[in-house]
Amino acid sequence: MNAYTGHFDRRAMLWGSAALLAMGLAGCSTKGSSSEGLRIPITGKGESDTRLLFKHAGLKPAFPVTYSEFQSGHLVVEAFNSGSLDFGGTSEIPPVFAAASTVQSFRQIAVLRGDVNNQVVLVPKGSSIKTLADLKGKRVGYVRATTSQYFLIRMLSSVGLGWADIEPVAMTVPDGAAAFSRGSLDAWAIYGFPIQRALATEGARVLKTALGFLSGNYIMSAHVDAIADKQKSEWIASYLGLLQQAYHWARENKDRWADIVAAEIGVEVAYVRDQFHNRSADFELRPVTSEAIRSQQEVADVFTQAGLIPKHVDVRQLWVDSFNSVIAKEA
Repeated sequence: MNAYTGHFDRRAMLWGSAALLAMGLAGCSTKGSSSEGLRIPITGKGESDTRLLFKHAGLKPAFPVTYSEFQSGHLVVEAFNSGSLDFGGTSEIPPVFAAASTVQSFRQIAVLRGDVNNQVVLVPKGSSIKTLADLKGKRVGYVRATTSQYFLIRMLSSVGLGWADIEPVAMTVPDGAAAFSRGSLDAWAIYGFPIQRALATEGARVLKTALGFLSGNYIMSAHVDAIADKQKSEWIASYLGLLQQAYHWARENKDRWADIVAAEIGVEVAYVRDQFHNRSADFELRPVTSEAIRSQQEVADVFTQAGLIPKHVDVRQLWVDSFNSVIAKEA
């Protein structure tokens, strides 16, 4: 579905998601060469780029790491299932679609608790849209099988609207940014650095943040073969410890980290500092708990009720708590 796609095709969305997640997955090896080390995704720029965070926090893995860049979490899940990643993060949403498919080559091993105010519905400068109810009949961009689709569904429901009451347009982040900039969208459900950029350069306005609609839980996952591999499992444990230290550094150096992120994404420092100081929560790793599992199950149920997942899924099959002691030690 591109920027000019008209009405939402529910069947195409449902089966297209399953096909993307499942195609060519069986039989793929996750071993990789020893020189690759731990294979980790980077999703987005600036704050979400752990390479940048590690650099400025003065941290470095004591083992080889190969990073790959992705535009969104559902692509990370596809990469896990194709055997090309060992460890990495997504939101709660992409794994839910994998749980509905026949292949789940990863397990969720930790929770990254973080901000939800940096997930919003944006409207263009001068827009007449003032409330969520005003989205009825409007052309709204979102990123398929991500937090933006989930919080958009929940926001619409909160004002008595359903998915069919808007004209939803599934887009990649770059395509969404371009469409929003040229005025092809009435609103855009989006996350991360594109928000600050749109506010700073285009006069966009935040209609609503995801506070109250998202749990604030993000998921750290590992490929099943990496968990079973003694060497890679040790690397994953070490990397979790580095992440915990890095997030602690970011919390203690909020303005400095904001300055670094602003320079990296090309946005005025004031916008990034404002976002950092108005977070719903700072980022920190947390262990797997029954509450975390319940939270993701609620996400799955919302998508099922909306007709976007073909059957009820039980997310408990995706979780393991074998790294809980590592996270508790580093906390």
